[in-house]
Amino acid sequence: MRNKKTLIVLLLVGGTLVALALLIVALVVNGVVTPQQGLLMLVALFGMYVGFGILIAIYRLVAKLE
Repeated sequence: MRNKKTLIVLLLVGGTLVALALLIVALVVNGVVTPQQGLLMLVALFGMYVGFGILIAIYRLVAKLE
C-alpha cells in the first residue's frame, strides 16, 4: 500500500514539473517572454524543485531522529 502511495506522489510531482515546463515553453513559443527569460524560468523552476526536495529529505531525516 505504501509503495502505491509513494508512486502516486512521485507521479504527481513529476507531472507538475513537466506541466509547468511545458507552460514556460509555450510562453516562449508564443513570444510572451524572450528565450533568455524562458531559460531562466526553467532553471529557476528546476532549482526550486531540487531545493524543496532537499528540504523535505532533511525534514524526514530529522523527524526520524526524534
